[in-house]
Amino acid sequence: MTSPVSHAAPVQLRYQRPRSAYVHVPFCAHRCGYCNFTLVAGRDELIDSYLQAIEREVETIGEPADVDTLFFGGGTPTQLPVPQLRHLIALVKRQFPLAAGYEFSIEANPADVSPELVTLLADEGVTRISLGGQSFNAGKLKVLERDHSPEQLAVAIEITRSHLPSISLDLIFAAPDESLAQWQADLNAALAYPLDHVSTYGLTFERGTAFWGRLQRNLLRSADEELERSMYAAAIDRLTSAGFEHYEVSNFARPGHRCRHNEAYWSGDGYFAVGPGAARFVAGRREMNHRSTTTYLKRVLSGQAPVAEIEELAPDDRGRELLVFGLRRRRGVERNDFERRTGMSWELLVGHELQKVIDLGLLEEVDGWLRLTREGLFVSDAIWPRFLKR
Repeated sequence: MTSPVSHAAPVQLRYQRPRSAYVHVPFCAHRCGYCNFTLVAGRDELIDSYLQAIEREVETIGEPADVDTLFFGGGTPTQLPVPQLRHLIALVKRQFPLAAGYEFSIEANPADVSPELVTLLADEGVTRISLGGQSFNAGKLKVLERDHSPEQLAVAIEITRSHLPSISLDLIFAAPDESLAQWQADLNAALAYPLDHVSTYGLTFERGTAFWGRLQRNLLRSADEELERSMYAAAIDRLTSAGFEHYEVSNFARPGHRCRHNEAYWSGDGYFAVGPGAARFVAGRREMNHRSTTTYLKRVLSGQAPVAEIEELAPDDRGRELLVFGLRRRRGVERNDFERRTGMSWELLVGHELQKVIDLGLLEEVDGWLRLTREGLFVSDAIWPRFLKR
């Protein structure tokens, strides 16, 4: 391994005005049992108040900021009726004009997709839709408490294919009692459709969710570790053999169809964000809005700031964070670029822990690039805490 580079002090980090913006839309028809995202279910009467609050919040940002990527996430943005969604897009684009060659992504529930919706999205310049399909298996969808059918997912893909340039699909594996063969069937079903991007996630039981409570009462079983590992390996092998690039731990893309918005996060770039629970990173300062939608609305509509948490990282902590974000990408982190951005070597920041992880065969340094090995992919979530601790 290259010898450490030491500096008496880290360089002063320079921050440019962000070129990415995120809008959180908290509305859903219902809350799935595994979901711990910021959302309200069955509260569509709050939509008009939400639109007023977003308009007020974006006005506090100041001068309009051209963005290269714009992302509407949730919740379920497509839960908004078409007129309200059109209004939301218009007021956001006034504050965040789309630069040449932009990417404009929106998350969608397959049950919401209709010709009217996709026509609106195409007219408003959406370039990428992310479908929360999760599975093509009716039984698995029922277990996951999804409110769409495999047939609705197929129709959603068909409708969007003729209107939007890029389609992404989310798939969950390691659902309760799911077998490896069932997961492989899901992968094969997905590959039968003209998808441009696939995100695969192992089911997690987050404290506070309905699934967590059922797990504690032995009403649900989590997948065996070896089975979950086999499922993730199957996703890697099947998708890459079908021509998808495995460009981030959980994400696979056809050439030219990576999610540029998420790549901005993983690169450590700044980003604007508005809406309940939204987290922004501007000029080295991280802020998170209140996660309660009703509290967010009360604060903004009464003239108060919606921010609930503020964090300003010291340069060495920022360096550790940049390292972890960058290592989620399959290409990894390039030494010279990392030192230019932080003024420190990764050995100086996490040298002892780094060497232990390399010795375990979980990371490797090749031609100045530090990256996860295939073995490291399976345990990456256990690696990051080692690097983030002081």
